[in-house]
Amino acid sequence: MGCRDLKGFHSFLPNGVLPPGSIRTTCAKGVARSTPLTACVVICARRRNSCAVARRPFVPAELTKGPFTLDEARSAGLTATALRSGPWKRLGKAMYTWTEADPDPWLLIAAWRRTLGPEITFGGSTAAWMHGLDCDPSTPVEVIVTPSSAARSCDGLAVRHCDLNPKDVVEFRRFRATSMLRTLRDLCLSQPTVEALVVCDMALRLRLATTTSLYRYGQDAAGLPGASRLRDLARYAEPAESPMESRLRWLLLEAGLPRPTVQKDLQDAAGRFIGRADLYYAAARLVIEFDGGNHRDRLVSDDRRQNDLVRAGFTVLRFTAADLRGRPAAVVAQVRGALAVGTESARLVQNASNSAA
Repeated sequence: MGCRDLKGFHSFLPNGVLPPGSIRTTCAKGVARSTPLTACVVICARRRNSCAVARRPFVPAELTKGPFTLDEARSAGLTATALRSGPWKRLGKAMYTWTEADPDPWLLIAAWRRTLGPEITFGGSTAAWMHGLDCDPSTPVEVIVTPSSAARSCDGLAVRHCDLNPKDVVEFRRFRATSMLRTLRDLCLSQPTVEALVVCDMALRLRLATTTSLYRYGQDAAGLPGASRLRDLARYAEPAESPMESRLRWLLLEAGLPRPTVQKDLQDAAGRFIGRADLYYAAARLVIEFDGGNHRDRLVSDDRRQNDLVRAGFTVLRFTAADLRGRPAAVVAQVRGALAVGTESARLVQNASNSAA
């Protein structure tokens, strides 16, 4: 920076010779001049160091504990411009967090309550997560407020205006949330049918609801949003072990195939337990398995179990998430074909047994 040697400037210097201990430099106006070498080194070092050492961002301690609002940031000495870069992450409208902060969703829930007031009730997927279901609680955070509330939906927050029956409100860590059954009814309204079935299955799996309680709640709420679908799904809900198993079951039902048994214990001819089927069709002795992300970790045990099932006379079909998403028609066709073959084989065996008798 200002210390480069310039060729062709000998004509500007006496006899074209530099004074001892100097080098050719240019001033700001481009005029050649003689500069002491030591001074140039000092100048260059200062400029280089000023570029290399970045200023550390200002991180108030009170903003490192979890999500915070724009007003809280300003009170701590930050501006809106400062929050657009550096160690800050935007979570929603006027809601931010330090990039190294604990990502605990409870902290985000607390931040929105500070913003909206303690009278809000968390609902939808946020309430489902608070009950213990495997749902996303924060994309967006869902709240229910009274019809007269001025709160409105914005980036990171979904607001619903309605009155709630006191029986439909519970508390977690002093946060108000919709009850399990009311939460499921609301999700039946806001989610596609298959995803509503997924959360109903989760509730049954965790024993937070029963098919009877689902149906009765939907019946008691007849005419209200989501009640009709909740009653319908109560007939199909099962305590499935994973969301993808629920989606696989719904795919088969939607295709008009018979309803399979869920999580069925299977025995060999000697009555020994050899495995548990995700889905099972007894008439065809057809076992349907969903291979999730942990299948690779337990590949050896899964293969051994499948061999035991085949030796015991069961037919086994295995599917993955890629099958369900990319080739659902092929999944249905394979199950339909296996059902036809298995049912016919079982009929022939039964006829042979009857003839022998």
